Amino acid sequence: MAAHAPAAPHQGPNRPEELLTVPQVMARLQLGRSAVYDLLRTRQLASITLGRARRIPTHALADFIRTRLDQEAA
Repeated sequence: MAAHAPAAPHQGPNRPEELLTVPQVMARLQLGRSAVYDLLRTRQLASITLGRARRIPTHALADFIRTRLDQEAA
């Protein structure tokens, strides 16, 4: 019997947003902890706080990258 891979979830209004930790953002941007916290502090990168934990929505990271690419192209 063949195993079926689960279908990829679709983007939609009912799909919860994926939240990234600071270390995950550090790895994706290849930046240090201080640099990521500076982006959060200056609101260049949006985040939410859950208790004492900071989480960055994946769309906020994508928006940040897109904005920086647009700035570099100008």
